[in-house]
Amino acid sequence: MKFSLFLHMERYDEAISHRQLYEDLLALCDLAEEGGLHKVWIGEHHSMEYTISPNPIPLLAAVAERTKNIRLGAGTFIAPFWHPIRMAGEAAMLDVISNGRAEIGLARGAYQFEFDRMLNGVSANDGGKYLREMVPVIRKLWEGDYAHDGEIWQFPVSTSVPKPVQTPTPPIWIAARDPDSHKFAVANGCSVMATPLFKNDDEVKDLARKFDEACAASPDVPRPQLMILQHAHVQSSDADGQRAAEAISLFFRNYGAWASNKKPPVNGFHHDIAPLDAERFPDFVPEQLRQNIMIGTPEEVIARLKTYEALGVDEYSIWLDNTMSFEEKRDSIRRFIDQVAPAFA
Repeated sequence: MKFSLFLHMERYDEAISHRQLYEDLLALCDLAEEGGLHKVWIGEHHSMEYTISPNPIPLLAAVAERTKNIRLGAGTFIAPFWHPIRMAGEAAMLDVISNGRAEIGLARGAYQFEFDRMLNGVSANDGGKYLREMVPVIRKLWEGDYAHDGEIWQFPVSTSVPKPVQTPTPPIWIAARDPDSHKFAVANGCSVMATPLFKNDDEVKDLARKFDEACAASPDVPRPQLMILQHAHVQSSDADGQRAAEAISLFFRNYGAWASNKKPPVNGFHHDIAPLDAERFPDFVPEQLRQNIMIGTPEEVIARLKTYEALGVDEYSIWLDNTMSFEEKRDSIRRFIDQVAPAFA
């Protein structure tokens, strides 16, 4: 099993500058490179201070110029917000800049807040049709001249300029949770990135089952890869583990405020995050999160990851958006590199 980081610049008030957050992100990516991690992922979000990355390409290009080995995952582009020609060209440019280290993640999008602002209020529930049309089109554009007459996009003969370094194409990943998304990804030769969010290992088992069933439904397609994206913290003490659980609880309460789309943010922030309602949201209780997500000593984390490996998980990605400080994130990743990753060498 390989390991990666999934991160954005992350801000909850104006006490820290965007420039400092950028430097912190680069430092975490440097640590991943130096520690031999396989990949860093940076996603796409708009008008949200708590996950800052309007386009992962510039950030990953900056990482590419200061690293040599680590792979660079644009994960995930929100397919409805892109034109296929632009997507193909920008993704290929990242592959050129990184000399063949780019991997491309695509998602249908989840926040209605973003669809209201980026796609004239189209329902986020309709994002899947954009994703399904996008995947084969960008592959055709990477191959050469191609004209498209689809439901969403139509254009005359065009091609991707530049072309990717990797042949036949950079790896494509699809963010998937439901069975149909798994089946679409596998049938189209794409790997799957799945997240159990705040759920426990039963959810991980269920996601692995959906992936296995999708592979069985497409027996002629070479098995792609399965990645589990999950919050994780390798604790230095019990108190440190409790602190991580409390921080991740706050992250999911922020997530809920953005996902509910009930109140408009103020200058990119939701400042009025409600106190934890344990009866309505028992999964957000820190003690429950400590059981559900990957928080523990190095030995505890290794034992759980071994069960994921046995399920067929090819890549485990540590979700670093968690409201914790740069120093806390850095120290946890160092412990993971030094005390957890060697058990999987």
